[in-house]
Parts: sequence; C-alpha cells; structure tokens
Amino acid sequence: MSGPLASLKILDFSTLLPGPFASLLLADMGAQVLRVESPGRMDLTRALPPHVQGSSASHAYLNRNKDSIGLNLKAPEALEVVKRLVQEYDIVLEQFRPGVMDKLGVGYDALRKINPRLIYVSVTGYGQTGPYRDRAGHDINYLALSGLASYTGRRDSGPVPLGMQVADVAGGSMHAVAGLLAAVIHRQQTGEGQHVDISMTDCVFSLNAMAGAACLAAGESPGLESTALNGGSFYDYYRTRDGRWMAVGSLEPQFMQQLCQVLGCPELVGKGLSPLQSDREMVKQRLQALFAEQDLAHWQEQFAAVDACVEPVLSLDEAIKHPQLQARGLVQQVPLGEGSQPQMACPIVFGSGLAAPRHAGKQLGEDTMRVLRGLGLSVEEIEGLRAAGALG
Repeated sequence: MSGPLASLKILDFSTLLPGPFASLLLADMGAQVLRVESPGRMDLTRALPPHVQGSSASHAYLNRNKDSIGLNLKAPEALEVVKRLVQEYDIVLEQFRPGVMDKLGVGYDALRKINPRLIYVSVTGYGQTGPYRDRAGHDINYLALSGLASYTGRRDSGPVPLGMQVADVAGGSMHAVAGLLAAVIHRQQTGEGQHVDISMTDCVFSLNAMAGAACLAAGESPGLESTALNGGSFYDYYRTRDGRWMAVGSLEPQFMQQLCQVLGCPELVGKGLSPLQSDREMVKQRLQALFAEQDLAHWQEQFAAVDACVEPVLSLDEAIKHPQLQARGLVQQVPLGEGSQPQMACPIVFGSGLAAPRHAGKQLGEDTMRVLRGLGLSVEEIEGLRAAGALG
C-alpha cells in the first residue's frame, strides 16, 4: 500500500504554508517529495512554537512524509546537483517571487532544457504576470484584493481576520495540487511538461463563487451582512447563556420547522428568509434572545437527535475529540524521533487505502548524503560539495 501518487517524484523548494501544505497532501497520497532547503535561510515554521520533542509542531505536520536535502543555491556546485535531480524528480514546486528562481539558475526555462517533461509549479501572491507580480503580500492582502473580505464580517465592526489562511491554503495549496495533477495527466497523454502559474489572489478570487457570479452577471456586489449566507439572515452564530455559540444553518423549510419546534417559536416558520428586512431582523433577534436563555450543554442536548442543521461551535480541542472526527480517523500517530506525535490525518479517503505515515518533518538536510549517493556521487565528491559551501 503506497498510495495513488507513488509514481510522482517532486522537488519542493517552498517554505512556510502554501507550498508545504500542497506537498503534504501529495506526500500523504504517496508522492516522493524531496524538500530542497537553504542552510542559510531557514524555513520559519521550524522556529514556530510550540515545540514538542525538539521540533515545531507546525513543521513536523506540514513536512510529514517528506525528505530533506540542504543546498545553498547561490553556490554553482549546488545548481549542478539540482540539474541532476530534475532528471529524476521531474516535478518542481516553488514559492519564490517571480524571477528569483531564474536568477538562481533553476527557473523553468533552464531546467526544462535538461528535462523537457518537467512540470514546474510556481505559487506566488499575484502570479507571474501583471503589475503586482513583484509586490509583497500575505493572506489578508489577497483576501482584501479579491473582494472576499468586503462581505465577510459585521456591519458595525467591518471585515474580520479569519481563523485560518484561506488564500494560502484554499487558494494556493489546493489549486497548486489540482494544477500539478492536471499537468501530470497532460504529460501522460502528450509527453509534454509545462509551467503552472498559481496566483493566490487569482485563486481566492475564484472562491467568491456565487457572489462573484452574481456580481459579474447582474452587477450585484454584496456587502457586510447583506446576503442569506453572510449574516444577513438567521443563518448565523448565536451566543448562549454561558458565552458559547451555536451555529444555525436551518435554511430549508423542513430544517427551519425543526429549529422552531425545539426553540418553541412556531410562529417564525416561513419568516426566516422573508423578502422583508423587518421580518429577517425580527427572526434573528428572537433567536438571539432564545439561545441566550440556556447554556451550550442544554442546546447540545436539545438538538442532538434533531435534524435541523444546528451544531455547537467547538474549540479545536473539542473538535479533535468529537465522535464524528474520531470515527473518520482524522487524528493519527506519526513517528517522530524515538516516539510519535498525534497529527491531523490526510482527509482524502481512498478505497484502496493509504500507507501509514512514515515520519514527521525531518531535520534540515537529514537526507542529503543518501540522496547524493543515490545520484551516483562518491563520498569524495560529496565532501567536495560540502567544502565548496554547496551543502547544508
């Protein structure tokens, strides 16, 4: 049992979150991922707390099942190693600003001359073209420019910072995996490699989905709390007496009926999505008052056996222990050092199964000697590379 992507060999030059999360999914599904890390420019996730058993928990998770080679790409000798590697690792994933890899001598044009079948995936904030191609940015900037942040938040307080990096992961990581695998299928059919350009801003812009479609086709641009799904209706979070929250998604009539039956307000059935704003506001105010009368535990018990699309807002610690996630095997033990560490499992379930995780994120350059020996380099040649400052 090696996974459906066992035939893929990927050189991963990325750091932080977008690229590493993409290659984590690929590695979990069986791809052989070799991280190329700079000995002088540490991946900052290695320093991110908390540290458990001497390793950053974030780094140990994001770099699970990947090998590591330390290369100083500013040394000409290291570039020769990369050129030898791409003859075997024929997929490259990188996350530098446009032009950086070209300056280092390992851009797409340079490497495809060595291996015309090379698939080269670049993940950047704004893409390889356009006036913002060289501009710095972070997740919050991409969400802002994509329009998504403009209708995510509250009217009285404005846009809210989201709990996770939507542009980085849903935009960058997921689209990088999709683009990479599409390029693999194209190569299987044609024998041709190609450069895949992933802009996190482009990709998160596409995630506007229904709101974006309405804006383009009908000129309707949503605002804060202006639609049925962004706080403009009873579809929302409600505070309980003990300061916790319940999530209410009872949009369909049958679910709304169940909601109102549990809360004892049958008169609200049919008014939740009324075209009248006064009706919608009245329903929301009533639900706020009703949920505030009891603690979270009470409402959990009341809705436990009711199919009303009403659930408690769990802390991450509570979510980990939830019987549904437990039953789905979303937490697994991953070898780390002489012990193991609990980590989030690959969420994609294959009928043929996936191999058990081999190891958590490794030390920088832990596989350098083994990889170079596998390329046919002698011990003397490797020591020469080390003396030249090419290795980490």
